Amino acid sequence: MKGAPRSGPARAPGRTPRARGRAAPASVAHARRVLAIECAAIEAVAARLDEAFARAVELIAGSRGKVVVTGMGKSGHVCRKMAATLASTGTPAFFLHAAEALHGDLGMLARGDLLLAVSNSGETREILDLLPLAKRLGLPLVAMTGRVDSTLGRAADVVLDVSVAEEACPMGLAPTASTTVTLALGDALAVALLEQRHFRSEDFAALHPAGTLGRKLLRVGDLMHTGAALPAVTAEATMRDTLLEITSKRLGVACVTGAGGRLVGVVTDGDLRRALAEPGDILARRAERVMSTQPKTIDAEALAATAVATMERHAITSLVIVDATRRPRGVIHLHDLLRAGVV
Repeated sequence: MKGAPRSGPARAPGRTPRARGRAAPASVAHARRVLAIECAAIEAVAARLDEAFARAVELIAGSRGKVVVTGMGKSGHVCRKMAATLASTGTPAFFLHAAEALHGDLGMLARGDLLLAVSNSGETREILDLLPLAKRLGLPLVAMTGRVDSTLGRAADVVLDVSVAEEACPMGLAPTASTTVTLALGDALAVALLEQRHFRSEDFAALHPAGTLGRKLLRVGDLMHTGAALPAVTAEATMRDTLLEITSKRLGVACVTGAGGRLVGVVTDGDLRRALAEPGDILARRAERVMSTQPKTIDAEALAATAVATMERHAITSLVIVDATRRPRGVIHLHDLLRAGVV
């Protein structure tokens, strides 16, 4: 219709098309500058890593107690994260607020611990006030500071240099690049210790029993039905007894064992349906005549996620867990995996 408005794609309220060739907003330019400075700072600290880092790792790994991470202000916030990362990756650690330590929390320090102190200036009064007690307890001291010749740096058994050429703050006042470098170096320490301790995904799962990480790292052995809950019959058992076993254990399957208690097959709902199509009294037949002779099995140490993948690949709902001699140890069902939140 002449004069009618032309239709076109709907435009979100308050948004206008970005003009071609328009320069990025100032905020984006500022953000890029910050990220560039912080990336350069991390690259610089990586380039100057030396034997001091290796000594710090050896010192922490050899500690008989916990790693006590202490700091103040923004460094204190970084210390909390460092302690949490160390603890979750196999190195016992906790955060000690330097100021609170001087007002009663010093009792958290014990012989055998190691003190990891963080101060960009190396002159933070609250941290320096902790050092005499740490020395009396014989605690090794690892320092992370931007001034290796500071009071803290000189007092440390090992000093790690976290100095930066400039802060990302345009006034050079707010801790930005310096805290980023410290955080990154803390991660490097945690991962180096993880590698040295041969920390495995199974160990990680044990420290993260809740949440998505814990569910992803659950093992088959954590969920399988064992002992009296394991549905099993001998190869000579009648199907009457086999059906009773399947019904009472409520897993839709029964393991069939032969000589030495070794797994020789399984009877599933599908096997029962196929047997019903044959002539004769199904209840009088022996389990070995009805069973599937190549049951799918899995190791108890396998991740539960691996069990899910195996079930999906073979279009089945249960797996048998066997030991080294092929004796049944347990059964895991898809419903167990669903309840655990693995799928």
